[in-house]
Amino acid sequence: MTDKSVLVTRNLCRSYQQVGNDLLVLQGLDLDIQSGEKLAIIGVSGSGKTTLLNLLGGLDDPSSGSVVVCGTDWQSLDASQRASWRNQHVGFVYQFHHLLSEFSALENVALPLLIGGASVQESRERARELLTRVGLAERLQHQPAELSGGERQRVAIARALVTQPSVVLMDEPTGNLDPHTAAAMLDLLMELNKTLGISFVMVTHDPAIAARMDRTVCLVEGLLEPAIV
Repeated sequence: MTDKSVLVTRNLCRSYQQVGNDLLVLQGLDLDIQSGEKLAIIGVSGSGKTTLLNLLGGLDDPSSGSVVVCGTDWQSLDASQRASWRNQHVGFVYQFHHLLSEFSALENVALPLLIGGASVQESRERARELLTRVGLAERLQHQPAELSGGERQRVAIARALVTQPSVVLMDEPTGNLDPHTAAAMLDLLMELNKTLGISFVMVTHDPAIAARMDRTVCLVEGLLEPAIV
């Protein structure tokens, strides 16, 4: 761990009970992610990549080992404290946008700020600014059903970044998009990483995406190995 570390795991393990035995998914993972770093995690389906993301974001608890985000171990926090720390420091982008269908794009993006205690005015102003930045200035009042797939994913990215978290965890964020839209989305993410200095941890099956990260690791039989892409 260094002064610039935003996310650190030590001897991270996760197993699940099955009839007659335990299924070991992750075994003894050590990971150190620096401020502003872009990390890709690759691996075959079922290797535990999504499980790892859930542990990194404090959505699941390890069987043993630790996950430390900005100097705080998830295990040291109760449910309320964990939700607050996550709101401040961690953003999520999934393959499917998971937007609230009854809310406008502006309201979806402002919601994390409101939950964090910001005023309605500040939340809406910051949401509008970031939606404009991702090219949706003309779509602020549109609900998800009125947006294209690429536009919905841009709203989801804006929502993940609006609190200016320390790290954004992404699970196949372009996997549900056509190649042209996916390429544009990746360009946007690279630009936002550069200008905002937020660390990215991205699970992907796409070698072209992994090649644009600062570092790539492969999850193999519960362990992380350096990968060449």
